[in-house]
Amino acid sequence: MVLKNRAAFVTGGGQGIGRAICLELARQGAKVCVADLNPETAAKVAGEIKDMGYEAIAVQVDITDLEKVNESIRKAIDSFGAIDILVNNVGWDKVELFIDSKPETWDRVININFKGPVNCFSAILPHMIERKYGKIVSVASDSGRVGSSGEAVYSGAKGAIIAFSKTIAREVARYGINVNCVSPGPTDTPFFAEVAGDNPKIGEGLKKAIPLRRLGKPEDIADAVSFFASDGASYITGQVLSVSGGLTMS
Repeated sequence: MVLKNRAAFVTGGGQGIGRAICLELARQGAKVCVADLNPETAAKVAGEIKDMGYEAIAVQVDITDLEKVNESIRKAIDSFGAIDILVNNVGWDKVELFIDSKPETWDRVININFKGPVNCFSAILPHMIERKYGKIVSVASDSGRVGSSGEAVYSGAKGAIIAFSKTIAREVARYGINVNCVSPGPTDTPFFAEVAGDNPKIGEGLKKAIPLRRLGKPEDIADAVSFFASDGASYITGQVLSVSGGLTMS
């Protein structure tokens, strides 16, 4: 239990990759604040963690609202005494060619995938700096590293959070805070199922392109996040780890 006596705040923890991250951090001994826009899914995951015999709370938060983010962070600190780990997991996209996209879609994609994590950094960093300890892991995307057709603005936002994380890693290293990104490739989540719809050829085509011949599982991403959140990664900061089954290797 490498995270024993640590406390984590995970955004988008109510389903998919976020849920897997919450469960894995709990298995490693962390107390987990499951933060999600949907209070029902957050409560369900917190209940799963409690049923496993670990400590968890659920909070509702809209990460695009800095005031609400500050409030939810305060609730977590009040419950656990401190927050050692922040996982920026929330993400959203609408897959379409850029030429067909609309400004309202751009705004939503940027607000959720870039501004939201920036708000979370802003809320947690003073607390971590004061304690001279912290692990921040942002779930980026390989689309932000190499681009992805039909995801232009999303790719830009994920690329932005990668660059932002590298800069913050430099600024806060002196305070004992590690900042890294996990960059998933195609992963079998509810969002992927929504995008694929009734077309099984999308998933099959990706499996053929991925050297390990399968889509990622949420647990694959959770394992990488758990590593970065641990003291085993204490000499690693400002890095981006691709978890893509070898689909991208640069």
